[in-house]
Amino acid sequence: MSPEPAPGAVGASRPRIEGPLKVTGAARYAADVPLPDLAHGWMVTATTSRGRVRDVDASTALAMPGVLGVLDHRNAPRLDQGAGNYFGPDGSLQLLQHEVIPYAGWPVALVVAETPEQARAAAAALRVTCDAEPHDLDLGLEHPAARPASTAFGPEADTGDLDAELAASAVVVEERYRTPEESHCAVEPHAATVWWDSGDLYAVDSNQGAFSVSEVLAALWSIDRERVHVRSEHVGGGFGGKGACGPPVILGSLASRRFGRPVRIVMTRAQVFETTSSRPPTDQLLTIGADADGRLRAVRHRAAYALSPLAEYIEACTEQTKVLYAAPAIRTQLVAVPLDVLPPASMRGPGATPGSFALESAIDEVAERLDLDPVELRLRNQPAVGPVSGLPFSTRRLVACLREGARRFGWAARDRRPRSRREGALLIGSGVATTSFGAGVFPSTASITAETDGTFTVSVGASDIGTGARTALTAVAADSLGVGTEKIRIRIGDSDLGAAWGAGGSRGTTSWSFAITEAAKKLRENPGDPAGPVTATVDTTTMIDFRPGGERQTFSAVFAEVAVDPATGEVRVRRLLGLFAVGRVINPLLARSQVVGGMVMGLSMALHEESVRDARTGRLVNGDFAGYHIASHADVPDVEADFVPDYEPQDPSGFNGLGEIGTAGTAAAIANAVWHATGTRHRVLPVRLDRVLEPGRAAVREP
Repeated sequence: MSPEPAPGAVGASRPRIEGPLKVTGAARYAADVPLPDLAHGWMVTATTSRGRVRDVDASTALAMPGVLGVLDHRNAPRLDQGAGNYFGPDGSLQLLQHEVIPYAGWPVALVVAETPEQARAAAAALRVTCDAEPHDLDLGLEHPAARPASTAFGPEADTGDLDAELAASAVVVEERYRTPEESHCAVEPHAATVWWDSGDLYAVDSNQGAFSVSEVLAALWSIDRERVHVRSEHVGGGFGGKGACGPPVILGSLASRRFGRPVRIVMTRAQVFETTSSRPPTDQLLTIGADADGRLRAVRHRAAYALSPLAEYIEACTEQTKVLYAAPAIRTQLVAVPLDVLPPASMRGPGATPGSFALESAIDEVAERLDLDPVELRLRNQPAVGPVSGLPFSTRRLVACLREGARRFGWAARDRRPRSRREGALLIGSGVATTSFGAGVFPSTASITAETDGTFTVSVGASDIGTGARTALTAVAADSLGVGTEKIRIRIGDSDLGAAWGAGGSRGTTSWSFAITEAAKKLRENPGDPAGPVTATVDTTTMIDFRPGGERQTFSAVFAEVAVDPATGEVRVRRLLGLFAVGRVINPLLARSQVVGGMVMGLSMALHEESVRDARTGRLVNGDFAGYHIASHADVPDVEADFVPDYEPQDPSGFNGLGEIGTAGTAAAIANAVWHATGTRHRVLPVRLDRVLEPGRAAVREP
């Protein structure tokens, strides 16, 4: 581990720069920007999972006050059918282009009116007739349509003689684990304000990457990207759900082109649930063989996830199996199952979060079978190099996370026998899980202008979705330039600032920081004429392999304590403790906020979150906050998070990402704690009341 640099702006805890704007209501989001002659759109969505639109009767709606018109597949402007994202062509972008209904919630019409109230009323009067066709929503590893998932993130693991190692194992655990479809549930619903001017397209959009959205819009409209201008200065949360080009900005661009006015579309919460992407359900089978002393001999991880035929996507559930534990034989198999669902998207800790639930539950089951402490089992199987890649880890401080976490949690005093601790009628248990998440950088552009008054304007196409990116990047720029943070003025959230990776994959801050650091270096080396402003611009596309050759990962260990009432099935998480190795920490205050928020999200996944679909129609039956349960303040216990000293040598500043590592692993720690409390293993999430309730205990509590 490299020595920690001298303290400066990086490493100091500072509150958010934009905090006063947000708490006073001065921060403007996508639905807040005032524009003259603004019209409003309202979506009408399909009520069947698969079929065709037979007719759209707009006669009543068109006669209603304030209605400007109705767009559907018959009269909407045409888009380029080949548009897509980095996975390839994406049919989910082709809104109002054809009569085919690929999933429940597919937009089939857009009503445009003078006010949102008029648009909503007219949308309710629209009569859409659809012909339903048979649909398929059943996920399973054995599904006949299952196919190998894309290997864009790397090949499957196939090391050693799996069958021989399993045969030689003293203990073999083979169990199946399932996680449900989950919604992102950002505070701000998806929204966009869109207009055309002299052939250029402008949008104020709620997204996680303005530049990538501008690229998709340019492809859809077959125009130069420089003619598309997307701003996302303030975003009220995303968690991956706003990483793609969403329905409001696409439909808004269609309506604005058709009616020649700016158009704003703001989704209702129900529309967000049914029309925007979610975390796909997974079905996973783990087979683990181990010696009597707990040394792993073989790990096989098969995983399936739901996929829409419209677009490619990877829910990389098996990635941690290639990284976390040493074993002579490791084999993974990831398959995608095309179903009649909306295209899934990354949700905080994509792949790693459902994958860690399966892997870390199975590892716990091995410890149970061997009567071995779960922390000790994990410590005995730490690899010296990547167990599949064979590459050295650039930094790997997982053992430090486990040992320090166990010390702080008081793990040594734990009786590992299930149902061994009681408090009156309550059963008390504790659990642990470790996890990893891939780290790195992607190409980005940054410009720094040295102003004549001694300040610096830093421009980078970053996105702050509530993570504190502005504040972190200000500190990075200040230290890179050798000035105080008060000298830095930062501009983000605008596609005109140049190409930049979005807020996703725990690679946003590292990618933007790398670009800023290089721009500062260039400015220092070429200060120019001090009589006027001087600008240095850097594109890191050709620099991203500056220190290749090692596994770059972040790591964590999460400990949980739960109290379970077997008479009611209620599970209460009492304590959560997370120790994280995420490289050099830019802002400890905001970093802790990130990982604590991630742990709360993992708690919500463990105990509450589950999208339920009607088998007959394919529609969500709980597509709102009344039916889709998420953790509330009353559910959140004493949460402690801290960072072990770490430094990423593959990064010029020692940074790594931390946006998603908090979520991955937490659900497994809680599920393992529920087993310790009750003696019953839960292999299906969420750990609902009805799944915990013990027969015969509902009427009479134990003394």
